[in-house]
Amino acid sequence: MIFIWFVVLLFVIFFGLVIFRGAPYVPSKKVFVKQALIDLYPLTNKDTLVDLGSGGGGILREASKIGAHAVGYEINPILVLISRILSQNDKKIKIRLADFWVSRLPKNTTVVYIFSVKRDMKKLMGWMQNEANRLKKPIYLISFGFEFSGMKPIKNIGPCYLYLFNSLHQSKAQV
Repeated sequence: MIFIWFVVLLFVIFFGLVIFRGAPYVPSKKVFVKQALIDLYPLTNKDTLVDLGSGGGGILREASKIGAHAVGYEINPILVLISRILSQNDKKIKIRLADFWVSRLPKNTTVVYIFSVKRDMKKLMGWMQNEANRLKKPIYLISFGFEFSGMKPIKNIGPCYLYLFNSLHQSKAQV
């Protein structure tokens, strides 16, 4: 009986308390993933996609199937373990147990994918602009389900929105 309570406590900690740092875990539907990675932003083998809050790694595996390199940041150790098991032996995928809010994007990042919550969108916009500035290059962002207030998407298909964050070192920075 104690074991059951321990497991319940772990699930509450890893799945319940995580929402204070970001969005809850909601698996992405394959139809929307394919729309985002093929129609909205045509991912290629030259891209490195970073999934902020990568959950079980579905986005990472789809990006890898297309030929892109994929990096996932996930704060929930249970989901990191699941993602690593499901993605094992795929050399194009890296999964990090990390809070992306205090992490940095890899220098070869071309596109970021996120499912966020409305309360974090303004903070995310600043974080993305800082990363584009730090990397001194433009970075695309695919937002599933939420638009940035005051920023027009380049394109949208269904619930997916595509944005471009230019570096302040370029002439068209967003912030």
